[in-house]
Amino acid sequence: MSATVNMPASRAIENAKQTGETVLSDASSAMKSAAENPKQVTTNFLQSPFMRGAFPFINGGLAGMTATTVIQPVDMIKVRLQLAGEGAKTGPKPTPISVVRDIMASGKAMDLYTGLSAGLLRQAVYTTARLGFFDTFMKTLTKSAEAKGSKIGFKERAGAGLTAGGLAAMVGNPADLALIRMQSDGLKPVAQRENYKSVIDALTRIAKNEGITRLWAGSYPTVVRAMALNFGQLAFFSEAKNQLKDTSLSSRTQTLTASAVAGFFASFFSLPFDFVKTRLQKQTKRPDGTLPYRGMLDCFKQVTKQEGLLRFYRGFGTYYVRIAPHAMITLIVADYLGFITK
Repeated sequence: MSATVNMPASRAIENAKQTGETVLSDASSAMKSAAENPKQVTTNFLQSPFMRGAFPFINGGLAGMTATTVIQPVDMIKVRLQLAGEGAKTGPKPTPISVVRDIMASGKAMDLYTGLSAGLLRQAVYTTARLGFFDTFMKTLTKSAEAKGSKIGFKERAGAGLTAGGLAAMVGNPADLALIRMQSDGLKPVAQRENYKSVIDALTRIAKNEGITRLWAGSYPTVVRAMALNFGQLAFFSEAKNQLKDTSLSSRTQTLTASAVAGFFASFFSLPFDFVKTRLQKQTKRPDGTLPYRGMLDCFKQVTKQEGLLRFYRGFGTYYVRIAPHAMITLIVADYLGFITK
């Protein structure tokens, strides 16, 4: 009886031993192959299905973070312009130059880079998802269209841009909120400033003092803004490149031209929502526990009544200077990374 029991046990041990030897042999062969031909191993890894699916997201995040590092001072100026004269038609009318002069007068030129950590985190989350989703949707739509013997058009590009922007905005809202809080903190009286040390400090303190759901304050206009921005940026970039591909312009010139066109339409469609997003994310509770704005529609209503319709487009030039180069740098870097990782 014991012999009968021991035979399967000994067989199992033998099988396990053989499996272990096989695994070790395979690992040894893989290591030897990597040592002899590291380029081939790297190529195989980069061409794996997992990496092929991840590249659009990785490339998008790296492109967005590169652009934010360059554009952050302009974004700081844009936020200060949007918050100036809140609640009054005849309030202060700052210019980009006066905002820079005021910041420089404080003796802290690096204040122009306030919130950079939040901006980079936002790009790492938001742009990674935005460009990654868009590229994934476009590949799926292209494959589906080719199977039907047709080509995708502007409608499909616009739909992909709107969907990608909306999904990414929800994911990136906490970092966006932290960025606005850090950039607007310097407008408060010294005694009331939070003096956030980093984006992690801002997120932690906001969640602790105001509740974790507050991290998604202004998410509605953020999503609408992102959809409008992506509709203008991604759809028009893709469409412009498609229209320019048969021209005599070089590939680089086509990309630059398409990026400039995309930046203009992205700015035009998204600025009103960006304005409202900034106001909602900056607001904190009054002493009586109420908020200045009840939501996106209430903010639109109050600003229109108290400050006028044109207030939504205050600083359009600054916004375009912030959006267009950011769009151009992001799209060009993403385009280049997409080319080298094909």
